[in-house]
Amino acid sequence: MAIKFNVREIGKPGDANGPKKFYAKPVHTGEITLEELSADISHASSITQADVYAVLQSLIREIPRNISRGYIVRLGEMGSFRLSTKSLGSDLADEVNSSNITNAKLLFYAGRQIRNVMQTLTFKKNGT
Repeated sequence: MAIKFNVREIGKPGDANGPKKFYAKPVHTGEITLEELSADISHASSITQADVYAVLQSLIREIPRNISRGYIVRLGEMGSFRLSTKSLGSDLADEVNSSNITNAKLLFYAGRQIRNVMQTLTFKKNGT
């Protein structure tokens, strides 16, 4: 099934008078909650929904705990999570300290199976 998209006119951030261009933006058809996801996984296996939910909740707790310890969290074919930072530059290495770090982000790198699905997505303009 093709993913629908809308067309949006967007200007350059910070430049109210700058030229605008048109961009394709995906239409989200809904969302799935952790409870619904655990029910779907349970129906596809012999594990109860409560057990699946408990494992997913544990995963949610363990990912940030291990990221905060400096680990890259690899989840097999699902992918991996790692920390990334932005920092201010200094002229000398000795001048760099933790106050240079201005932002921290959690990055997700999709595993092979997810990447393969992403490469086969098809799109259809909404309303056509």
